Amino acid sequence: MIVVAALIVVLLFSLRGLAGFYTDYLWFDSVGFGDTWRQLLLAKFVPAAVFTVIFFGFMLANLVIADRLAPASRTAGPEDELIDRYQNVVAPYQGRLRVVVAAFFALIAGGSVSGQWQQWVLFRHRVNFHIKDPQFHKDVGFYVFTLPFLRFIFEWAFAALVIVLIVTAVAHYLNGGIRLQTPFQRVTPQVKAHLSVILGVMALVKGVQYYLAQFELNFSTRGVVQGASYTDTHAELRALQLLIAIAVIAAALFVWNIWRRGWVLPVIAVGLWALLSLIVGTIYPAVVQQFRVNPNEYQKERTYIARNINATRGAWNLGSVNEQQFNYSDNLTQAQINDNRQTIDNARLWDPPEILRNFQSFQTLSTFYKFNDASVDRYQVNGKTTQVLVSPRQLNTPDLPSQSWVSRHLVYTHGYGVVVSPINKATEPGGQPDYLLSDIPPRGDINLDQRYAGIYFGQNLGGFSLVDARQPEFDYRSKDQSDHFTRYAGKGGVAMTSWLRRAAFALRFGDLNTLISGSVSGNTKILYLRDIQTRVQKAAPFLRWDQSAYPVILNNRVLWVLDGYTATNRYPYSQSFAGDGGLSGSFNYVRNSVKATVDAYDGTVTLYAFDTKDPLLRAYRKAFPSLFTDANRMPQGLRDHLRYPQDLFNMQTSVYAQYHVVDTRAFYNKSALWAVSPDPGSGVVSQVGTVDTGAGATVSTSKPQAASSTGKRIDPLYMLIRLPDQQTENFLLLRPFVPVSRDNALTNLVSFMVANSDPQHYGELKSFTMPIGASIAGPEQVSNLFVTNPLISQAFTLLGQQGSTVIQGSMQLIPVNNSLMYIRPVYVQGAQGSQIPSFRFVVVYHAGISVIDTTLDGALAQLFQGKPPPTIAELSSQPTTTPTSTP
Repeated sequence: MIVVAALIVVLLFSLRGLAGFYTDYLWFDSVGFGDTWRQLLLAKFVPAAVFTVIFFGFMLANLVIADRLAPASRTAGPEDELIDRYQNVVAPYQGRLRVVVAAFFALIAGGSVSGQWQQWVLFRHRVNFHIKDPQFHKDVGFYVFTLPFLRFIFEWAFAALVIVLIVTAVAHYLNGGIRLQTPFQRVTPQVKAHLSVILGVMALVKGVQYYLAQFELNFSTRGVVQGASYTDTHAELRALQLLIAIAVIAAALFVWNIWRRGWVLPVIAVGLWALLSLIVGTIYPAVVQQFRVNPNEYQKERTYIARNINATRGAWNLGSVNEQQFNYSDNLTQAQINDNRQTIDNARLWDPPEILRNFQSFQTLSTFYKFNDASVDRYQVNGKTTQVLVSPRQLNTPDLPSQSWVSRHLVYTHGYGVVVSPINKATEPGGQPDYLLSDIPPRGDINLDQRYAGIYFGQNLGGFSLVDARQPEFDYRSKDQSDHFTRYAGKGGVAMTSWLRRAAFALRFGDLNTLISGSVSGNTKILYLRDIQTRVQKAAPFLRWDQSAYPVILNNRVLWVLDGYTATNRYPYSQSFAGDGGLSGSFNYVRNSVKATVDAYDGTVTLYAFDTKDPLLRAYRKAFPSLFTDANRMPQGLRDHLRYPQDLFNMQTSVYAQYHVVDTRAFYNKSALWAVSPDPGSGVVSQVGTVDTGAGATVSTSKPQAASSTGKRIDPLYMLIRLPDQQTENFLLLRPFVPVSRDNALTNLVSFMVANSDPQHYGELKSFTMPIGASIAGPEQVSNLFVTNPLISQAFTLLGQQGSTVIQGSMQLIPVNNSLMYIRPVYVQGAQGSQIPSFRFVVVYHAGISVIDTTLDGALAQLFQGKPPPTIAELSSQPTTTPTSTP
């Protein structure tokens, strides 16, 4: 019964695995990537099969040789009785036993190779970078595509030879060719010859590993920077060349040992090999580093620093950064403000986290909807390009009215509609978001077709839905409290046309109802892998995907857009940096080569080959030709909404903070080193202490605590601004730099960098450097100046004392002509009610002066028109929170 139960468990797991395999194929086929599924399968199966067959053949050949070299007779010894019994038992099955042993070890050794499928794909479809490394003068493609797989092959070969040597030695022992407890000959000459040949081959394989290790010096971290250093090229490289020669000599000695008695020569060879490896491979390079390089480091490493600078700037796509001097002046006028009105008008008064809480309160409209994120984008509104925040209304499965199987999988299958709000407007009074698109059914200035307003595919959406079943799907509840239902009309999903498919999905999801439910018909489709991140990762698992997808309303439909990256740590001499989000890990080469879209209604996945010059993408396109769509087939309307990815810009700015310096001496001395500005903090403001207000009340005396940097760096912000060298506004990412200093003691602004997202200038990077010697306040300094302004401090204090919570928004650095302004929104969350943040006022800084007002225009009028500031009573009055739209 135990055996039967075990077999049933194994069978169920096997069937579930087969079901997963089959339903994966159905998914790939349903999105039009059936060829890709087969190519991925072959990429994992072929190398494993090839290496399994090679190992099996080599192991079996050695076992056959071991049997044929078995001595006809040996002098009886204490071990022979047990061995004789073994041979008597296995003799009839000797041939089959060899096959079983060889197959067992082959499956173990060969099966592990399937994990190297990505290296195999790149090796087979390798292309050239047309850039040569400065040390060995090989194309960079050799290091990215060829060298990793070659190293794996010979590491695998050496490990395989070790296994074969041990198993062969055991076979010889069992056949009587080796005896451990005999006063006579312990190893027969034939066995000695056999094992010597295997050891000789192992020595040659080790020699090849030493040869390949030479090229790995290009990734050394021994020197001042990453890449082959003086010690690597003058000591480590010579040591490896000597070890190659020793390996070849050792292989020759193993072969020569066939004709000599004993094992003296091999033992001497191995001992000498180990000693020389220690001396020339470890001690000699350490001596060179300590006594030749360290006392005169810059002169010795100057050449290698230059190599690293050039390679790093190229690998991180920083060689084409347009570097400009920012001719800073602090005499901004009202006329210049008027001339840059669109830049000023698009200053963000809403941060995504704060507006999202408003959406959640006023626009979910039902408990089974939710907003996961609010994404920055730009749309044409009344003929003007306007920054907006966009958030689809998605399904909130945990809060369905019923958690029955029918409700979770048949009735509540999708979210509904999108909310769009301008980033620069708040209602008066109340300080709530204004809306360009809202409510159910959707209405507003941006068109969304009600037929395709269903959000069937979205963020953090797990499980599955059965659509077009006998049970209609809930669509939305209208204002007259009537329920509207729908039937899915999209082309996405897998049709449940047979019992085999229904059974396969029942096994995949562990859900018997999928098989037996009477609501499922032949017209029913199953939607699974509905999370957009999981969806694109499944289609292209060899790419890295940004964690922040953003929705675009295009042709009255909703498309999710994701950024795909090709990344490697194999670019010679380039410095490695660690990233976050979709680029978590360490890389020294990254490209945003792919833009993916997922239709929110039918789940259609399209992968656009966006950077056709990227060699990694070219290799993947050769391997999976039907997976990618040419970028020139991307709709122009979609191009107008593309964003330069924040994850990539974060890493590029971190690299550029060091590698804007191209002079090797300045780079070595770190005299011009920058850092991304410390994060001036945002969120709840805290206060302590009391002061007499003159009206008999006491409030906090301590000024609001300014955010102090704890190592976190400011995030880049998307902004619609006009730069000093431009005639029109562009949609940009901006991130500021400050000097490197101990404990962030220096936080004055030294530069800021932007990345352009507009179609005609997409991907252009610019760096604006402040004049040398000028003291220009950075974000953290301005944040401190804001909270030391008496009027700002009193407003924060009084509101906090009344029970409200004051919340600071993100700090925005906005260039206007050759001047700079800092703008920060401030929100207030009431002490009672729904605890929703309302926009309350804005603080603005320019040329050493900080002001506060309930509107941005009012703050600018204070700065440039002499308008008096608002009274403390006006600033500290309690906000009223009312929704601007009702269901």
